[in-house]
Amino acid sequence: MPEHKAIVAAEIGLHARAAAVFVRAVTATGLPVTIRKPGRRSVDARSLLEVMTEDFGHGCEVVLSVDGEALQAGRTLDEVNDALTALSAVLEALEGP
Repeated sequence: MPEHKAIVAAEIGLHARAAAVFVRAVTATGLPVTIRKPGRRSVDARSLLEVMTEDFGHGCEVVLSVDGEALQAGRTLDEVNDALTALSAVLEALEGP
């Protein structure tokens, strides 16, 4: 399962506008991306409600991942890794409200 780590840069974390920007970026990939804090359960990164409810605060390290089904659906490992790298960059570039 491909994974990438990132740090949430937005001052208020993944709430409101920052969460919406991130969820739109995830949805645009067409991949079933999940997000979690290390050691915690994953939530669907395509769901604004799930992302906001999980409370990913400013400076929080998160793990983005895609399960093996994406690879079976015709995506290459390189494509999935590129998408996760881009999503990591989105999280690390987000600004405040």
